Amino acid sequence: MSLNGKRIGFGLTGSHCTYDAVFPEIEKLVNAGAEVLPVVTFTVKTTETRFGKGEDWVTRIEELTGNKVIDSIVKAEPLGPKIPLDCMVIAPLTGNSMSKFANALTDSPVLMAAKATLRNQKPVVLGISTNDALGLNGVNLMRLMATKNIYFIPYGQDDPVKKPNSMVARMTMLSDTVEAALSGKQIQPVIVEKYKDVN
Repeated sequence: MSLNGKRIGFGLTGSHCTYDAVFPEIEKLVNAGAEVLPVVTFTVKTTETRFGKGEDWVTRIEELTGNKVIDSIVKAEPLGPKIPLDCMVIAPLTGNSMSKFANALTDSPVLMAAKATLRNQKPVVLGISTNDALGLNGVNLMRLMATKNIYFIPYGQDDPVKKPNSMVARMTMLSDTVEAALSGKQIQPVIVEKYKDVN
């Protein structure tokens, strides 16, 4: 399915180390003709880490998409009734946000945008990046995998020796996953050997 003309919400949560892998994928969506509406959590907007300043990431995604970030729950709510999305992507999705989403907590702009999209029975695509996917958060991961209209970018253990509970999405498959999700299909295989990816 072509992405040309599709309106795609793109949510960023606070896995700052993953942004460099995600931004080229946002560019691919834009180059494919999609209208990309960026949505960020409070953490993304306000946190400074060794991977950069929040304000710089916000500026970069606004320049990349040509749209201002949606940075409040109030601004995100219209993505349901007034500005419906064809698809909502959350990448990276932290374990914290994943646990909230799986338990119907809506305390950030990104989660509100996802909830609004599900309300319209449209696909939500998740690209996980969490150190406890195979730990306490495993139950939340499986709950989301079993939920209608939620799809996953294929993911795997990024460091099975030093971080055996950690799993990260293969972000290079983001566009393919979105295309499949728009057709109501989960791209397969969904579990891959992430640690063997060539960076």
